[in-house]
Amino acid sequence: MKPAAFDYVRAASIDEATALLRAEGSDARILAGGQSLMAMINMRLVRPWLLIDVMNIPGVATPRLERGALVVPLGTRQGALLARPSLASEVPLLAQALPWIGHVQTRARGTICGSVAHADPSAEIPLVLAALGGSVHVRGRKPRVVPAVEFLTGMMQTSLRDDELIEAVSFPQVAGAQAFAEFGRRHGDFALVAVAAVVTDSGVRLAIGGVNDTPVVQDWPALDSAQIDDALNECAWSLEARTDLHASARLRRDLVRRLGREVIERARTCA
Repeated sequence: MKPAAFDYVRAASIDEATALLRAEGSDARILAGGQSLMAMINMRLVRPWLLIDVMNIPGVATPRLERGALVVPLGTRQGALLARPSLASEVPLLAQALPWIGHVQTRARGTICGSVAHADPSAEIPLVLAALGGSVHVRGRKPRVVPAVEFLTGMMQTSLRDDELIEAVSFPQVAGAQAFAEFGRRHGDFALVAVAAVVTDSGVRLAIGGVNDTPVVQDWPALDSAQIDDALNECAWSLEARTDLHASARLRRDLVRRLGREVIERARTCA
């Protein structure tokens, strides 16, 4: 399909972009990578009359280390962040998850913040952000920083207001060994289930995507090998697993158990 008619503005600054959002409200959309937004516009699932391109604003494509976190601004493309030489030492979990996102071509266009704004329950970046206790930096009438688990409110829903945009997201450099895994029908497809683990001497954190409408984060005290299966089984049954065209609820719960054990054991091996 062809999109409905819309106007296009290339913003020169964040302030200009937010001013346009305040003026136009829900009739405007921010255009960064456009990997998800343009498909939705072409199918007329959304019909903005104004697209605000933020990719040419100075400084929006350069990640930086700040106060123990990797801060990724709104113009950083997924492929560019994956190519960052120091990423594996800065945020190991993110370095492991990025290659699972789509394909080289989609990562070359898609942005980190765009994935968070889209809030797909199967998406890898929101899952990693939640697993690490990351935050979303929002610009509007008043800047605010929102924990990822509060920002992601439902399937493709966030706490972002019509007059706000995501200025950056921050991934904390947390202590502990980290591991990521997912299962899809083909590499590059949406994950049926994705899991991320952070293991320390004092406990285990497991984040699960693709099952509930938002990433689920589960914390346990230190588990021995015999306790892992019981904890994962209880966690799997607590999720809102549903049967759809892609997988049964039973398969999704089983994937949580299998992938959960895999990432916890792999993280422990790397610790």
